[in-house]
Amino acid sequence: MATNERYEYAPDYAVHPGEILGERLAAYGMSQTELARRIGMSTKTLSQIVNGKAPVTPETAIQLERVLGVSARLWTGLDASYRLLEARTVAAQQLVAHGEWARGFPYAELVRRGVVESTRDISERASELLEFFGVGSVDAWHAEYGSLQVAFRRSPAFNPSPEATACWLRLAELQAMDTECAPFDERAFMSCLRDARSISRGLLASCDVALRERCATAGVALVFVPELRGTHVSGAARWLNPAKAMMALSLRHKTDDHFWFSLFHEAGHLLRDSKKAVYLDSGDEGFSCVDEEQANRFACDFLIPPDAYRRFVVRHCFSELSVCRFSDEIGVTAGIVVGRLQHDRHLPYNSALNHLKRTVEFAEA
Repeated sequence: MATNERYEYAPDYAVHPGEILGERLAAYGMSQTELARRIGMSTKTLSQIVNGKAPVTPETAIQLERVLGVSARLWTGLDASYRLLEARTVAAQQLVAHGEWARGFPYAELVRRGVVESTRDISERASELLEFFGVGSVDAWHAEYGSLQVAFRRSPAFNPSPEATACWLRLAELQAMDTECAPFDERAFMSCLRDARSISRGLLASCDVALRERCATAGVALVFVPELRGTHVSGAARWLNPAKAMMALSLRHKTDDHFWFSLFHEAGHLLRDSKKAVYLDSGDEGFSCVDEEQANRFACDFLIPPDAYRRFVVRHCFSELSVCRFSDEIGVTAGIVVGRLQHDRHLPYNSALNHLKRTVEFAEA
């Protein structure tokens, strides 16, 4: 996997210790029968070792060291290298059978993001993918990530790729695991969210670092991962362990109303829902369940106080001046108010007030 620098020497060949043993016997002018007698082994077993059909055990290695003067470490090292290469060869052959599985992933995009090595060999691709996901086999991948399609809150308007969605989530997980965080503290996280709401009116280009740092102090790794083609994912929330949570945003819609709603929506999952579930969200309408409705309500009410919002909409005055005054009163950007009004059908999605929404562009982190 390209994310970790590796400098280990991994040749694609290995010599069975029996081959070296045969050469040493020839050099010493010693027969297999004599060596077998000197180390207390049957000639049949020794012949199997010389012919590469039996391993050199640590006990045999010590005996060979005593008789031939060749380090036991060399014998066991040769045997281990040979067995490892043999196992790798078998594993690669087995992965060829999973070619269809490997072809389902956006491999070229993962190469561009630097998380897998470029290769056209299908078994090597499968191996790279397993390493990227941190699983030992394709069966283990299905057990770990195969249920994501069920967890994904999606619109009926599209059918996201489960493989691409799993890749996006894994990219987020890897970044989150690299983020140093204090142990999770709910009170600190709520304080963090109040701060986030306040800084929503600041410069978007500089608030991402402050958001990530503030969330980390409360035990939440906030990461930004651009969406992969075929995912339609806007955000995700999950617990990495009992003391550390992750919120991931794709900035799919690239406007401040979607960004802040997605942020607080994922926060709602962490605060209100199961710690065992993975929450994947598209940010589109058309799908609803109890967990999602609760997360939506949390985000809506945190950004715009319900009582203030009801008093505002009952007046049915949604001019630019009115929207800006209301956003100033409640302390959020006008774009957030416009987005809420559009969601609640008080404004059309092609409203002239769309210019009040600000563009969001953050670096991956």
